[in-house]
Amino acid sequence: MGRDAAWGRRFLSRGRVKSTAFCRLRTTPLVWWAAAGRGPGRREVESLRYRLLAVLLAATTAAGCSIDLLIPAGGQAGPPPAATANEAWARVLKDHVDGEGRIDFAGVARAPQDLDAFVAYVAVTSPKLSPSSFPSPESVLAFYINAYNALAMYDVIQSGFPPDLDAVRVRFFYRNRLLVGGRRISLYDLENKVIRPLGEPRVHFALNCMARGCPRLPREPFRAEGLGARLDAAAREFLNEKRNVDLDREKRIAWVSMILNWYESDFLRTSSSLAAFINRYRDEAPIPARWEIRFIPYDWTLNAQ
Repeated sequence: MGRDAAWGRRFLSRGRVKSTAFCRLRTTPLVWWAAAGRGPGRREVESLRYRLLAVLLAATTAAGCSIDLLIPAGGQAGPPPAATANEAWARVLKDHVDGEGRIDFAGVARAPQDLDAFVAYVAVTSPKLSPSSFPSPESVLAFYINAYNALAMYDVIQSGFPPDLDAVRVRFFYRNRLLVGGRRISLYDLENKVIRPLGEPRVHFALNCMARGCPRLPREPFRAEGLGARLDAAAREFLNEKRNVDLDREKRIAWVSMILNWYESDFLRTSSSLAAFINRYRDEAPIPARWEIRFIPYDWTLNAQ
């Protein structure tokens, strides 16, 4: 079946697997080691697992172990125009995300038209493919934030609502490839090779992989207009939540989200230390000087209603 004919249908299957037993043999020891937490102490385990997965999964993907998720066509007329697609994504967030950022994945799956429309739009659109449609850095960043969040939601549905994303991390983030501007790409590469190089550290408080440890998913899309203020508000909300920054005054330890560990180099572009970056957004109780910083184990539970 040709590409055009394939896109003439709305696909909701698991996708085309380009893998063999060879791929499983190469990845299984890695997954077992990472899941078991072998290696250093707890403080370093998550960071090391993250980096090791990135390196070895790049090798397995190159060996042909990727999974091309089938992309919806967006209806008989093909992918919708930008305004229609953005309105569809806005409805997904308004209708299927609650005030705490939890997602009704089952509801989206029962009525997938709006998410399908936005995913179909992202599949054929990007700032690289159509730069004139994204005339400002804010418009570029807003597009990629919304694209990442929508594709993560789509990935969850295509993956069958996995209750623990850590258990399927290899497939979900590395092997599953979606479509952005005509280019096949994983969620990992979209974040690390496209979004992070844009140089905005606050983006880590807007991107949402659909796990409970993520920042709260807002009930409206990110837009170019007022994006800086939205990102400031997202950073302030995240870094004032006890689940993400918890001060142990007796032991003089600041426990902070693993996100601050994974992307430390991004935060240090604009601050002299992690504590200095965090304190910029803390409304009360800044992290005192000379306190030790430790990292809270990440909650990979699916953030479902």
